[in-house]
Amino acid sequence: MLSGFFRFFGLAALVCVSSSPATGVTFIDHFDDASPSVISEAGQMTDSLNEYWWLSSGAKFYRMGKKAGSVQGELATTDKFRLLYAISNPIDTDNGYRPQNIFRLVARAKFKNFTQQVFFNINHINISKSPNRNQSNGVFFFNRYQDANNIYYAGIRVDGTAVIKKKLKSHYTTLKSVAVYPGLYNHDTLPNLLPVKRWIGIRTVTTTNANNHVEITIYLNDNQLGQGWTRVLQAEDTDTDDQSILKEGYAGIRSDFMDIIFDSYQATEIINE
Repeated sequence: MLSGFFRFFGLAALVCVSSSPATGVTFIDHFDDASPSVISEAGQMTDSLNEYWWLSSGAKFYRMGKKAGSVQGELATTDKFRLLYAISNPIDTDNGYRPQNIFRLVARAKFKNFTQQVFFNINHINISKSPNRNQSNGVFFFNRYQDANNIYYAGIRVDGTAVIKKKLKSHYTTLKSVAVYPGLYNHDTLPNLLPVKRWIGIRTVTTTNANNHVEITIYLNDNQLGQGWTRVLQAEDTDTDDQSILKEGYAGIRSDFMDIIFDSYQATEIINE
């Protein structure tokens, strides 16, 4: 087990997950394992061999000593995940060699009103021939994840845009977006406007406000945008209750068509005094 993985009001504990998010769960992972390890993809959360994370897509999540990341480069031809993806999704994964093109990592703790943050470093953009490689790809947080079809996404896209989206019953709705990184995206000649090979922090704050609407705010920590955390986007889901995700849900990370490394993940429930 990973010592200090969950913390509760700053007191270190092996696992401390309350039954109610209102009591204030904090989930911290600095990826500081004593030795390198790998979390392998599992079909269901209950099948994950790691009690803190579920890798639902992407084949492998490498914990490398204070850092962690997706597959970097190509899997070996004989790797079991390469062979499986070559059958199940050869188009998005370049015949199974790059399953990190569809990386999905879910934290096995639920939150409702919470902050979530991580630092990431894009090591390489994978110029796949997949029709799903486009300007909407990027690095995103899962917020109030119910399942793969009911979730809020918040993050930054490879076209330099910060975006907050809702996926409800498999249907996507963009709540709000704003250009953050300059440039004119082009699928072939300029397929990425995000900084590569340097560290950026991303933070989201997700709450239900007094109007019973879901509010999500995105902050970035990048010296190119200013010192410390810079608020880049805020959106409010004004749909009716049955068209919003008001219940607690899982947190987590998604990235598309890139080799990516992470550091210092944290999700903390906001305490209502």
